[in-house]
Amino acid sequence: MSRILAIDLGTKRTGLAVTDTLRIIATALETVLTQDLISYLKKYMEKELVEIIVIGMPKTLNNEDTDTTALVKGYIEKLKTTFPTKTIATVDERFTSSMALEAMIAGGMKKKNRREKGNVDKISATIILQSYMESTSRNY
Repeated sequence: MSRILAIDLGTKRTGLAVTDTLRIIATALETVLTQDLISYLKKYMEKELVEIIVIGMPKTLNNEDTDTTALVKGYIEKLKTTFPTKTIATVDERFTSSMALEAMIAGGMKKKNRREKGNVDKISATIILQSYMESTSRNY
């Protein structure tokens, strides 16, 4: 089977997470510079079969667009152009950063490692992926 890859897009860094080939477990993959994301994804997809790309959609508490929503929407178009055979899905990413921080604390991660923004990005991407997997209830 193919994998599902999740993206927590940021202006500087982007967190990535991926499922196993059976699509049971979501795992943090990497944090890459956003400017290098497309080339990273091309290399990754040469080695791994990815069918679905899930990207976190930033919204306010009132379900309105944020300052970065336009960036994400533009990147979705870039993904569709670059990977036309892939399904692109979005997931509400509200609270993923705070949930990621809580998960790191609960997991016993040291404060020094929690301050590393890249760790938050990867875990946020994992939460986005888990949210997608739960919302589709294995109907993918």
